[in-house]
Amino acid sequence: QVQLAESGGGWVQAGGSLRLSCKFSGRSFSTYTMAWFRQSPGKEREFVAMYTFGVGKIFYADSVKGRFIISRDLDKNTVYLEMNSLKPEDTAVYTCAATSRVYISKKPSDYNYWGQGTQVTVSS
Repeated sequence: QVQLAESGGGWVQAGGSLRLSCKFSGRSFSTYTMAWFRQSPGKEREFVAMYTFGVGKIFYADSVKGRFIISRDLDKNTVYLEMNSLKPEDTAVYTCAATSRVYISKKPSDYNYWGQGTQVTVSS
């Protein structure tokens, strides 16, 4: 059984930075595509960034491209999301997810394991 545990959320002023971590356990980390999603009140969960298994292709939502960086440490079984130049509209609960069902997907329904989420609040 896969378990995901996020950390690193918090409060930051606009323009600041935060780094989220997602620790993976229970199966072979290198065989899962990992992603970050976020959800703010009244909105649907949206894709943020993805790191595929294998060669490690990376994808970003247009709204975070150039500001966020996703990375993976195979030795630590951890995926990171470095968030820079944060904006108030980035405020949300950020959740990491893992899938062995597909290679590339931005759809939450394709992910079969989820963390508990971590709150990120950006003040103006």
